Amino acid sequence: MAQITIDVNGRPYTVGCEDGQENHLLELARMMDRQVRQVSQDMGQLGDTRLFLMGALLLADELYDARARLSGLQADIARLQSEQSRVEIRTVMALEHAAKRIEKLAAD
Repeated sequence: MAQITIDVNGRPYTVGCEDGQENHLLELARMMDRQVRQVSQDMGQLGDTRLFLMGALLLADELYDARARLSGLQADIARLQSEQSRVEIRTVMALEHAAKRIEKLAAD
């Protein structure tokens, strides 16, 4: 298990992570740091616990919105795939009908 030091709101924190996940954890820490610094700018110094809580709530809100958008997009994809299947079926039926008419005309 790797240990790295992250900075949040100007303070270092040593945290552990699985080997190979260091860069990912650093990016997550940068996201948290941005949120905490924004809360600090907007509301002033509230103490680390409250700043971290507000930062975490803001990130959770972003995650909630992203999941809602993803769910909506997945529903759109399912609807479009269903519509595509219906169009394909209608196309095949139209081609079969046209082929039968061509065969009938050729036979006459």
